[in-house]
Amino acid sequence: MKSLNRQDFPGPQYPTRAIQFGEGNFLRAFIDWQLDLLNEKTDLAAGVTIVRPINTEFPPSLNTQDGLYTTVIRGLDERGEAVSEARIIRSVNNEINPWQDFASYLALARNPAIAFVFSNTTEAGISYHAGDRPDDKPPVSFPAKLAQLLLERFRHFNGAADKGWTIIPCELIDYNGEALKALVLRYAEEWQLPAAFRDWVETANTFCSTLVDRIVTGYPRDEAEKLEAELGYHDAFLDTAEYFWLFVIQGPRALAEKLRLDRCPLNIHIVEDIRPYKERKVAILNGAHTALVPVAWLCGVDTVGEAMRDEAIRHYVQQTIDEEIIPALDLPADELRQFADAVTGRFLNPFIRHQLLSIALNGMTKFRTRILPQLLANTRQHGVIPPRLTFALAALIAFYRGQRDGQTYPLQDDDVWLTRFAEGWAQVAQGRPLGELVTEVLQDTAHWGEDLTAIPGLAEQVTRYLEVILSAGMREALSRL
Repeated sequence: MKSLNRQDFPGPQYPTRAIQFGEGNFLRAFIDWQLDLLNEKTDLAAGVTIVRPINTEFPPSLNTQDGLYTTVIRGLDERGEAVSEARIIRSVNNEINPWQDFASYLALARNPAIAFVFSNTTEAGISYHAGDRPDDKPPVSFPAKLAQLLLERFRHFNGAADKGWTIIPCELIDYNGEALKALVLRYAEEWQLPAAFRDWVETANTFCSTLVDRIVTGYPRDEAEKLEAELGYHDAFLDTAEYFWLFVIQGPRALAEKLRLDRCPLNIHIVEDIRPYKERKVAILNGAHTALVPVAWLCGVDTVGEAMRDEAIRHYVQQTIDEEIIPALDLPADELRQFADAVTGRFLNPFIRHQLLSIALNGMTKFRTRILPQLLANTRQHGVIPPRLTFALAALIAFYRGQRDGQTYPLQDDDVWLTRFAEGWAQVAQGRPLGELVTEVLQDTAHWGEDLTAIPGLAEQVTRYLEVILSAGMREALSRL
């Protein structure tokens, strides 16, 4: 069986117009996949050179396949039908390891055609590294590498205003573009670079903050042989991902035309502020996950997909989103409804097995950041404690008992919470009233940011739900909501 390469599998090749820091599965099934679609359907003609951000030999270089690889996109489409779409991605031209070929890496800065920089160097990638210098080959940190390239470009083009880059980081930190820009400017000052360079970074370059959303499951180790037999070739860089994706970019409106989105509208939104979109994702997608996990697990279910195929659990999740999460959010109702429908489809994706226990990690913090804002908003705006979000809190406390059908299961959270629940539930077993445990949990102002027992009726309602869960079981408690 032939390996994927450009000679045996010919197709279009595009001039390098983008630098990408990061060779991982996510960028290849997200950024490069989208650029490939835009290249096919418009005149964007943007090839990518990948820069490996750390000095490692694994995974092997994409150069072994001339930059080609296959994405397999799987899930439920807009009609709720299962789809699986394989596509050879031709947007990547080559990969450079700057430790092995520094000259080619630095030459990217002198390429007049390059207009974009994308990155995903993990959450820790946008960070300061003391000791990075402009003459390092290369510097250690990603921001210092970017500062080095920008300095070379500034010098080569004599500070030309039209030679700046649109820089679009995808790292999962808040306002990633602003954080990256601040570090580039910090290095410029630390390296005592001319004020003209710092002005050029500020005025000629655009740093965009982003929100990225797609589950990328990466190399399908258990299915690779079967998929390659269907494709008819060997691909060491097979990359699988869910059908849904969302890309929100905080940047100038002109960026839509620059990316040719006016000619090929994708699920890419150019906005003035990503904050409402982040709140939507955290509240609806992540919040629904967090509300679902303890309820489904204590109903005897192990995965998200199984839970969503259970009529009672699915009804609970959908009502939670529709009646208690969406009304608390500040975005157009049609956008919220569309996103919520997509979330349901994502949870039902038959190609992804999301284990509930893996999602349960750090459940107390997740409840605070993902659900509590909507619970408080409903209570304060309407004067009514939202029943399902309150039930989710009771279910979470029950989950930290660590027992299902007489069997124990591992709990993963901060030691403070694990110790508190272990001691608290042991005391309940010896006769301590449940209400005292609930009060102890809700009074932790260091965790919640306020004393939740000050909300009239909340502790009492959580206690009532918890009593039913323990006495009648989670399914019966769910049916009484």
